[in-house]
Amino acid sequence: MVDAGPGGAEPLTFAQRRIRRSPLLFTAPLVMLGLLVLVLLWEAVRANIAPDTRAQWPWRLQVLDPEALGSLLAVAVGAVLARAQYARTVRPYLGWRAAWEKGHLRGGVPAWRVGILNGGQHIAAVESCDCRVVLAGAGRADSGWIDVPAAVRELTGAGLVVAEDFQMPELGPGFPLVATGSYETVLVGAFSQRFVERVEAFYLRVRVTDIAGDSHERTGDLLKGAKGTAHGPVG
Repeated sequence: MVDAGPGGAEPLTFAQRRIRRSPLLFTAPLVMLGLLVLVLLWEAVRANIAPDTRAQWPWRLQVLDPEALGSLLAVAVGAVLARAQYARTVRPYLGWRAAWEKGHLRGGVPAWRVGILNGGQHIAAVESCDCRVVLAGAGRADSGWIDVPAAVRELTGAGLVVAEDFQMPELGPGFPLVATGSYETVLVGAFSQRFVERVEAFYLRVRVTDIAGDSHERTGDLLKGAKGTAHGPVG
């Protein structure tokens, strides 16, 4: 799903997407396959020209004999298909889970607790986490993408208090998102009722690298669902 960004900024894509492929494990097999296809075309042209012409340069050049070329093409096609299948197998599936809970903020007040999970079959490592803050009643002013410490400074500048109104652990580069096979999540934010009232939207963009070397990105609004009266804090 694609949505217009706050204040008419760049669109936000909430679906997970692959943003980069491994140059070594993805590009190299494709380059090898492309070169072999060029050799195949060259040999096909040589085989269909007159013998006296084939005796002259550059047509005298035979890069590979047909048997070796056929074997290498089969290997290259197999490598490309195997890599594609492997990438699908190890792809992470990033998701969010949120609920009103106690025990995350000072005083034991209910907090909108948001966690991220990896629903894939293999581990993924965090590349970066960026935030986007939209304060309520500020004409949907958009901070743009900033890191977690900068988001904390912006929120405290708006009068919100760390550990009292919110807490946001920073997932540094290399932090492992383990595929647990369950709905167990890693905490990315806990927000008080006051925070929910004073912040219009709080986006988190997480980028991870899977074990095939590909990079994936998922963006979510951490306050989605917190403002509904049916989901208000209990107690």
